[in-house]
Amino acid sequence: MNFPTNLPAATESRKADHLRICIEQDVQCQSVTNGLERYRFTHTCLPELNRGDIDLTTTFLGKKLGAPLLISSMTGGTEQAGIINRRLAEVAQHYKIAMGVGSQRVAVEKPQVADTFAVRSLAPDIPLFANLGAVQLNYEYGLEQCLRVVDILEADALILHLNPLQECIQPRGDVNFCGLLDKIEKLCTKLPVPAIAKEVGNGISGDMAQKLINAGIAAIDVAGAGGTSWAKVESERAETAMQRRLGLTFADWGIPTAECITNVRQVAPNIPLIASGGLRHGLEVAKAIALGADLAGLAMPFLRAAADSESTLHALAEVLIAEITTVLFCTGNADLQQLKQSQTLQRVA
Repeated sequence: MNFPTNLPAATESRKADHLRICIEQDVQCQSVTNGLERYRFTHTCLPELNRGDIDLTTTFLGKKLGAPLLISSMTGGTEQAGIINRRLAEVAQHYKIAMGVGSQRVAVEKPQVADTFAVRSLAPDIPLFANLGAVQLNYEYGLEQCLRVVDILEADALILHLNPLQECIQPRGDVNFCGLLDKIEKLCTKLPVPAIAKEVGNGISGDMAQKLINAGIAAIDVAGAGGTSWAKVESERAETAMQRRLGLTFADWGIPTAECITNVRQVAPNIPLIASGGLRHGLEVAKAIALGADLAGLAMPFLRAAADSESTLHALAEVLIAEITTVLFCTGNADLQQLKQSQTLQRVA
């Protein structure tokens, strides 16, 4: 396959820009929240539990995890990104939580940066998720490229991310989304690993989740609105006044995460479901699990911690686990399944 000669360098530069902007700039949604503040747990003053016996273990796509956490897809393709991914992988392995990497398109186009994604040696036991933009199936990508990124990571699943708004604003974005559902369906029949459909911060509706599931998608990551706004990120990279305005106009576009979880669960009660999009602490993780998610994905908190130091990253993982454990203890639930069935989470607004 022949790619334009300037494409790998452009893709790598874009990766570096994204990393810098997310670490240094305020690119969070402003007027739209993840919706989880509309829910409150009923406090149990006598839980009849020993906090030390609380069990946060779970399984996802057949693999056991120590806690219902996913280090969401973020980065790769640059030297700094490689350092961050290695730190994230070591922490994921230590706490037995899942991890996804950022889009591996750059590794397909520039194989010499593939090692910035290759973290399996540091995380031999946890679920690792490879990642490509679904829209690339309309830009000469197919099974060969998907297998390549799975192999680079020795991945347990392939994330196909869906980002139409980001592509609209991104300079020279790939905006031909025609016929993708059929291509996804054909790909799912040939992939040796499950495919996960993931938005990038604008949410997946119940209707769209059903279409994706019908096409063979094995798990859904709703990636709802309320966290990092990729419209704002791209507005920081804008090359024209129009691109910048588009990014600011649509900075708060999307379906709040809590709404995504409940809507997807209404149409697909049993699909493996990841809640991400603006989750910032373990209380929100617990709310997402109580609403019906199986895992909760966080990106920005892990990214900024990893960019700081390994000790900061470990501290974040430990406090997240402590917060989730405290929710279970103070709602009288010994494990995650009990939490889901307890009806201790109530909508208050």
